[in-house]
Amino acid sequence: MTDSQKWLVLALTAFGGWLVYLLSPVLMPFVFSAILAYLGDPLTDKLETYRLSRTQSVLVVFSAMSLILALVLFLLIPQLEFQVANFIGSLPAYAEKMNGVVLPWLEHRFGLTIKPVQINELVNIVKSHWQKAGGIAATMMSSISHSGGVIAAWLMNLVLIPVVTFYLLRDWDILVAKIYGLLPRRITPTTAKLAGEVDTVLSAFLRGQFYVMLALACIYSLGLWLVGLDLALLIGMLAGLVSFVPYLGAIVGIVVACVAALVQFHDLTQLVSVAIVFMVGQTLEGTVLTPKL
Repeated sequence: MTDSQKWLVLALTAFGGWLVYLLSPVLMPFVFSAILAYLGDPLTDKLETYRLSRTQSVLVVFSAMSLILALVLFLLIPQLEFQVANFIGSLPAYAEKMNGVVLPWLEHRFGLTIKPVQINELVNIVKSHWQKAGGIAATMMSSISHSGGVIAAWLMNLVLIPVVTFYLLRDWDILVAKIYGLLPRRITPTTAKLAGEVDTVLSAFLRGQFYVMLALACIYSLGLWLVGLDLALLIGMLAGLVSFVPYLGAIVGIVVACVAALVQFHDLTQLVSVAIVFMVGQTLEGTVLTPKL
């Protein structure tokens, strides 16, 4: 490739990036739909092995996605908001337990000198940011309600994303075959091999890790709820979301859950139940979730 050709490729790439940037508001629903279709395609293929047609399989997967979205919007988010507010209100109690139990134990066990946690300033900062976040959300909703163009765009995306996702999911295999058919024959084998390797890596990260994180969040939340922890959903979701780093989710979750259990129950025996929840989660992750997903 000559220098002029390299500059031409660079210019075309820059122009393409600039064009995508300009069209991003229009393209975003299609990109989001493509990601959803990519995540749902393996499950759709799996359902086809049970003698369901492609359309029937897509309907099952699409219904499951819609149900999950509805649960997140109408149940999960309000409950998380309630638990975050509850956590902020309980910060003084957490600080008291930290200063009265945890820090003395650390000082006695390891010979450390640790300053007591000064929580009042932290509580004021957190409450200020929480109230400000609520004010911003209210302001955004108010501006949306007074802007016909914004409402029209939201409604358009609300209709467009499900429709595009459905048809992309139904015709995913056909689209992939058509794309391969457009390639020159001499580069098709190499392109197919590279695309397969990229798909394997993306599947391991996007599909596999996403499903593992979601499953762990559900396991931790359910387990801590059975223990009786008030912040079960908040801690379970936090532990599940950071579980993409090995052991980090379990470590963060068990530390936060133990402190919350001490504050709520004032009983060390509840720590055993919390530890069992995370032991079960880690066991299922290593033996079932990671190998299967």
